[in-house]
Amino acid sequence: MQILMLSSTFPYPPSRGGTQVRTFNLLQYLSRRHDVILGTVRSPDVTDSQIDALRQQVKELAVFPHPQTPPQPPLAKGGLRLHQETEGVLFPPPNQETEEEFFPPPLNKGGTEGGFFPPLNQGIDRKMNEILGKLHRFSQFLWSGTPPNVLSSYSQAMQNWADELVAAGKCDAVTCEHSVNEIYVRPEWRQKLLTVANIHSSVWGTCREMLATGTSQNPLRDRLNLPLLARYETRYCAKFSRIVATTSTDREQLLELLSPRGLTGKADFFVPPIDVIPNGVDLAEFPYRSIDPGGHTLIFAGAMNNLPNIDAARFLSLQILPKLQQRYRDATLTLVGASPVPEVLALGKLPGIQVVGRVQRVAEYLHQAAVCVVPMRIGFGIKNKTLEAMAAGTPVVASDRGLEGLAVGGGPEPIRALRANEVQEYVEAITSLFENHQLRLSLSLNARSLVESQYTWDIIGRQYDRLFQI
Repeated sequence: MQILMLSSTFPYPPSRGGTQVRTFNLLQYLSRRHDVILGTVRSPDVTDSQIDALRQQVKELAVFPHPQTPPQPPLAKGGLRLHQETEGVLFPPPNQETEEEFFPPPLNKGGTEGGFFPPLNQGIDRKMNEILGKLHRFSQFLWSGTPPNVLSSYSQAMQNWADELVAAGKCDAVTCEHSVNEIYVRPEWRQKLLTVANIHSSVWGTCREMLATGTSQNPLRDRLNLPLLARYETRYCAKFSRIVATTSTDREQLLELLSPRGLTGKADFFVPPIDVIPNGVDLAEFPYRSIDPGGHTLIFAGAMNNLPNIDAARFLSLQILPKLQQRYRDATLTLVGASPVPEVLALGKLPGIQVVGRVQRVAEYLHQAAVCVVPMRIGFGIKNKTLEAMAAGTPVVASDRGLEGLAVGGGPEPIRALRANEVQEYVEAITSLFENHQLRLSLSLNARSLVESQYTWDIIGRQYDRLFQI
């Protein structure tokens, strides 16, 4: 089968963030059985060697410049460096050296805060400029029905390329790796080939959750966005043959949105089947630890410019750790993850906290910690960070959000992680692990066993592959 994969996030190396990890491992599995044609966008920190490495994984690769990257001096006549047709088109690297994680949660940079429109008149007061910019972006969302973060990452060149492939009958199926890529799929494609949206999680559900839990950074903005996101998600879902989410919670949210009650007056509206396919772990990248380090060391890992992770890091550092340090004066916390924003960097000035940013191998830091804490308060979907800690053998204490989609045991089932949501619950759970070597060992072994039996990328890849056999 010829499968066209569309990903505005450049999916290599597979250690940059959740979207890259999932996309790369799924395309790698599908490439063993199908001819995969990948269209993607080059973010500023992508190197030529990374493009070359990614090209080895697929039959055909086309890489397009990020639409917000300034034009670069041409490397060859016409501004493009042309390769053989099966290798796609490569563009010269942009000047910028760094960029935040490409797709933060929909209402962090993806809500009305995104940088889609150019600066307004520089003579206007800065505050007024920001207000007018927000109104401008919101009006665009209201008028177009598409969120600013989707528009800001849209490449017309990639659209033209995908249109030509489909029109020429060069693919049997199209898959969008993350909901932002739905913009490239034409509604009429569903009538002649399989179209799959691997959405990761519901943007409407995430917005509603932040409002319900009081974790929204801008409640007024998000209340205005909520019905627009509902309309947007309902519309794009109808374009696809199948939808893929990572947890049953995400599936239930979408079913609620697409239920007959939610679609009153739309009797002929197409509701696609919704499959649940979780994330996986590369066991070679996250080997099981050789020793239990003991001590009173904590770790939290994740992209540190991502709103849910920023919230979790601050919650852990400012509310949980100080109470724990009242019991254990030597208790420490290491925050690991790319692109830490100022709010996260500031946490490194507090007693016992180290902010290390991006590292070569997260597993090495996990192996050095007695406990991994995943205190997520917002954000749906199965968490790579939780699976990776479990694979590495580091005992996990996590919230309902941090453990979403995972059977962590209790009752007749072996316990694979400890659950906590309130500050004192975290303190008691972490204390029990600090004090009980046997409990740490039990959680470590049980969690690794769960990952090996249900969450390797080979297992997840087989589930994804079955969608293309229907």
